[in-house]
Amino acid sequence: MPVSKITEPSESNKISKGEPVIIIEHLFKSFGKNVVLKDFNLKVYGQENVVVLGKSGAGKSVLIKCIIGLLKPDRGKILVFGNNIPELSPDELDKVRTKIGFLFQANALYDSMTIRENLEFPLRRHWIGLKQKEVDKMVLEALDNVGLRNTLEMMPIELSGGMLKRIALARTLILKPEIILYDEPTTGLDPVTAREIDKLILKLQKKFKTSSIVISHDMNCVKTIADRVVLLLDGICYAEGTYDELEHSEDEKIKQFFE
Repeated sequence: MPVSKITEPSESNKISKGEPVIIIEHLFKSFGKNVVLKDFNLKVYGQENVVVLGKSGAGKSVLIKCIIGLLKPDRGKILVFGNNIPELSPDELDKVRTKIGFLFQANALYDSMTIRENLEFPLRRHWIGLKQKEVDKMVLEALDNVGLRNTLEMMPIELSGGMLKRIALARTLILKPEIILYDEPTTGLDPVTAREIDKLILKLQKKFKTSSIVISHDMNCVKTIADRVVLLLDGICYAEGTYDELEHSEDEKIKQFFE
């Protein structure tokens, strides 16, 4: 099937609030006889935080891996900035990925690299033509955004769990993505640090006007950052609404997540 020309927002034509940035239609994904996603549908709008709730093994991580092209669905559409992700060539997919940030649950920093080198890595991979002066400026700006400029020459092993999460977020933001996918951003953090990360996510969303899909089991995180909550159950988008709307639902399948 021919692939249409890659489309992406320019600096002068950012995705506006309320305009769809991700459209998922009739998405199916199975692993052998295990059907994980079956006719899943979702729209994510500009400058919106959508939190996906679901039981372990429900398909939440499979969903975001399909969105970023790490997994290919059995059928269905995943339109990101108008580009159908499953139909893109590797080069076209890489180009779209420069507009998508992915914050891994385990941070995925390189232990053998300094914080500077970890932040430089995506710039050198995707923006090869940058001069060192430009790279230095972007690295410092990214660290300033998360309040950790003093860690520039430190190694990941020297940092606390909360600091590592901030550095991972800085690296995610350094390419100035339009969309960020968060996989359990507060897992493993103490309650105080988790709340700090929640506030930082909101602060940076407002500053950079990003759209986000967040996977989280931390209900405090969900309540703090979600504009809309989506319940992934039995492979479908079982319910969606604000936190308050779902919290007060009389549906037993929904109530179990808010008890």
